[in-house]
Amino acid sequence: MQETTSGNRFPRSFWTANVTELFERGAYYAMASFVVIYLGQLGLGDYWPSTLNGILWTIIYFLPILSGTIADQVGFRKSLLLAFVLVAAGYACMSYPVLIAGHELSDIVKPEVTASMDTIVAIIAGIVLIGIGGSFVKPCISGTVQKTSVGRATLGFAIFYMVINIGSLFGRGASYIVRTKFNNISLIFVVAAACAILALLVVAFLYRDPESEVGVGSAAKPRRSIGEILLNMILVLKNVRFALFLLVSSGFYFLYAQVYNVLPLYLKKVVETNPAVDIYTMANPIVIVLFQLLITRLFGKMKPIRSIVIGTVIIGLSMAINLVPVFTSGVRIQVLDLLPFGSAMIVLTVAMIAFGELFTSARTYEYIGALAPKGQEGLFLGYANLPMAIGALIGGPAGAAIFNEIMARDARVLDNGLLELNPINNAIGWLVLMGIGILSALSMWLYNRWLIKVNAAPEKA
Repeated sequence: MQETTSGNRFPRSFWTANVTELFERGAYYAMASFVVIYLGQLGLGDYWPSTLNGILWTIIYFLPILSGTIADQVGFRKSLLLAFVLVAAGYACMSYPVLIAGHELSDIVKPEVTASMDTIVAIIAGIVLIGIGGSFVKPCISGTVQKTSVGRATLGFAIFYMVINIGSLFGRGASYIVRTKFNNISLIFVVAAACAILALLVVAFLYRDPESEVGVGSAAKPRRSIGEILLNMILVLKNVRFALFLLVSSGFYFLYAQVYNVLPLYLKKVVETNPAVDIYTMANPIVIVLFQLLITRLFGKMKPIRSIVIGTVIIGLSMAINLVPVFTSGVRIQVLDLLPFGSAMIVLTVAMIAFGELFTSARTYEYIGALAPKGQEGLFLGYANLPMAIGALIGGPAGAAIFNEIMARDARVLDNGLLELNPINNAIGWLVLMGIGILSALSMWLYNRWLIKVNAAPEKA
């Protein structure tokens, strides 16, 4: 007898989708913490590493609007097979300059671009392949979870979200072990590629389209042309209320993107010559795993807008934590002989950002669902990741500018290559980031007040 969503068990495709997601997240987070450092050491200058990282995020979070529709039409399994071939190839391209071409990684990042043309081509190819492949994974896996959790969606997505964070921990941990054992940062992409290949094997030998299982929605979706997709995009984005929401809510994700832009730059150039960024950023999934249920239980009944505003304030204030070592004992003073004070504050920053994420991320979907016109909730929710895409696209180059033009202004280079920052400039940089968070929260609150007035106007009329 084939398994269905009835009874006590989820169908096989639910579990294979989650295992696939575990390896996919492991692949991505194996390299995410070190991308800007790696690209800088390759000779891509002060700005291109963060800019390219932002472009990668933008592709991953924007393209599902198109790739999700394609996946619905050709089938999740075929789409996932293609996705992981592209992703694995992308990670291979990222490792090419060092592991194949034999280019040296510079300990000191120069402001100008010094990388060879073959390095630049390989990196751009890697960014594009990872981005396109990743854009197929998200709608396919989440779509499988949705289809195979009929009647138990809350439990199904709770498991899914937990798997995402376990995969994040697994990828970061594996990356740390491999790169430190062999003292080669480029091996993070080998770990990522290996995880992508494992995901590919799971899909190839174990995964089945959810429609193939009895009891899982088998009705074929109507095919949509590219023209229809573009028309829907226009329909969504010309909605002034929704377009404004995308703009004001992107502030949170602008700051979230700095976990992989400003924070690694600060650690590598100011605090430590060889920072364990992958270990430090583990604070994010650890906090989410430990406190997700508690936060949901305590604040689940809070209005979505209030929860979003609180989360945005938290992520803004998290940046101010880094002011403590600036005006006290210094960023490089050891804490309990474990790690520099500046690194300890970065770990605390990442943990606080995770708390902000717990208040914000899930409630954003709820808010969009309420914001969408009646009968078009599904269409508008398909664009729920656009704030992440916008925040990442702007956050990449802007994060580099905040670090290089504000924090590192008038910095002195020490004998070990680290920067001795001017305390005032250093503080201004963190205050700017904090201010962006506070202004974003205020913008969300003001937007909601405006929305209430607009919605009330027709009723008065």
